[in-house]
Amino acid sequence: MTPVAADRRRFLAHSSMAVAALSIQPFAGAARKKELPFKISLAQWTINRELKSGEIDNLDFAKVAHEHGIMAIEYVNQFFKDKAKDKSYLAEMKKRAADLGVKSLIIMCDNEGRIGDPDEKKRAQTVDNHRKWIDAASLLGCHSIRVNAGSAGSYQEQVGYAADGLSRLTSFGAEQGLNVIVENHGGLSSNADWLAEVITKVDHDRCGTLPDFGNFRISKDESFDSYRGIATLMKWAKGVSVKDKVWDDKGNQTALDYDRMLKIVLATGFRGYCGIEFGGYANLEKSRLTLEQARLRLS
Repeated sequence: MTPVAADRRRFLAHSSMAVAALSIQPFAGAARKKELPFKISLAQWTINRELKSGEIDNLDFAKVAHEHGIMAIEYVNQFFKDKAKDKSYLAEMKKRAADLGVKSLIIMCDNEGRIGDPDEKKRAQTVDNHRKWIDAASLLGCHSIRVNAGSAGSYQEQVGYAADGLSRLTSFGAEQGLNVIVENHGGLSSNADWLAEVITKVDHDRCGTLPDFGNFRISKDESFDSYRGIATLMKWAKGVSVKDKVWDDKGNQTALDYDRMLKIVLATGFRGYCGIEFGGYANLEKSRLTLEQARLRLS
């Protein structure tokens, strides 16, 4: 990068931070007058492109959130895949967040196998693969790890396989006071009725859901209505992932109606964190403001 480019980048960064600071002030004042109905967090996947390119380092994730007035974060294991057992690295992650007053909430876990694999040995291996992330989440001070409920077989067979794997992992997580939560994330897990049946079958307070507004695409030809899906899954929610696009049951994608969806969330008594997971780094401030404005309208 040339010195001119570097100076320009620093100027833009400082300018955006100044704008962010000014934009936060009106909301902060309003927040003191109203009891806000939920809290806002940042999901790491929002900045996945910058993390993959090396433009942003995983250790600076808390700093990115803090610069935009977001005081809670949700990690994705892909961005520190080889550090799950590296206690010194995890301690540095924890320290950087703590120094900024940023809370660590969740580790979202991918690429560790299918928790509902029809093969019992592979299912057991998947459970074992996730144990290191429960240990890491405990060290970081998170309340949960998020897993995927991948499986195969008939509808009811997959209910049984997924519930079995989740039950085993949940028992391990409970020993450390950690939740194991499932996101609607493709396949039958994006069928809210199926996922609700799985969680009901597990029947453990530490096994819950992470409802995602925009992940109700079951397959290329099938989707589950997002508003109905969120209403179904909020009963077990330990967090919420906010995307700005939703699906209907005919496979059509439309812009999120924030007020309608958030009213569904709040009607269940949920008062936890809604995590921004859309927009990208360049639009992070816009994404925050949009959710902030919806929150104030509903307070």
